[in-house]
Amino acid sequence: MLTYIVRRLLWAPVLLLTVAAIVFALGHYGPGDPVQIQLGQHFTEERADRIRESRGLNDPVYEQFGRYVWNALRWDFGESNQFQNRGVAELLGPKLKVSAQLFLAASLITIGLGVPLGFYTALKQGSWQDPTIVSGSLVLDAMPVFLTAPYLIIVFALKLDWVQVSGWDGFFSTQIILPALVIGLPGVAIFTRIMRSSTLDILGQDYIRTARAKGLPEAIVNYRHVARIALIPILTLIGFSLSGLLGGAFIVELIFGVPGVGRFALDALFARDFPVIMAISLIGAASLVIANLIVDILYSVVDPRIRYQ
Repeated sequence: MLTYIVRRLLWAPVLLLTVAAIVFALGHYGPGDPVQIQLGQHFTEERADRIRESRGLNDPVYEQFGRYVWNALRWDFGESNQFQNRGVAELLGPKLKVSAQLFLAASLITIGLGVPLGFYTALKQGSWQDPTIVSGSLVLDAMPVFLTAPYLIIVFALKLDWVQVSGWDGFFSTQIILPALVIGLPGVAIFTRIMRSSTLDILGQDYIRTARAKGLPEAIVNYRHVARIALIPILTLIGFSLSGLLGGAFIVELIFGVPGVGRFALDALFARDFPVIMAISLIGAASLVIANLIVDILYSVVDPRIRYQ
């Protein structure tokens, strides 16, 4: 197990360097001059030359890339082209925190509802509860954001006046409830179907029949021999879901006025703010690598039969 973790950790810098090189090349050779974009209507060749010289943009490409990677390791992604004299890390940090809180709340809804419902429907296969719960979750998955968000606003904010519609006041505020529901409810159907399918597959195994034949209580069989093993596909799905942290729910953030990474990344794309785009790409790639490493470790915790050589 330790050998596997070390091997994965050694591969992580290679993957991150590859992503950094691709993003850096797209930003460097892509259309548009970032210095010209930054200066806007105040652009002159003299000013542009001074900025390029001060930022080392006249240096060879490999020197620029090496300098960028070294600074990124110290959480320094340079200055934003859109916001004068503001560091990317300074701008991105608070928005990353907001998106992480919103993603965590949505994940708690998705996993907290989807996994138990999937396990329950598998145990109730053949009864009316099975198709009812699965069909209900599919309805939630099929409803688009631009339909569920206004509906929840009308019911819970305007009619019942239980929560505030817009703004942000932290993870434990009522303002997080509606955007978390809009993001989290559609994913319930995916977790329900996968957990149901995995549980049904485990229930058909010979060792489950053997455990029941030995007289073990049904609760112990369901928890120790069924649920733990059935969670393995769920862990894989959670690992890929964590990588979507920086993807942001663009529409949800716009509707509810959440100051997260989604809106910030969208504005950076339109403004061609390459330092911001590169920073978001690198952090997103790092989150994917770390999330999958954590999931691989959890495999052996959930299923002791798994051993990495």
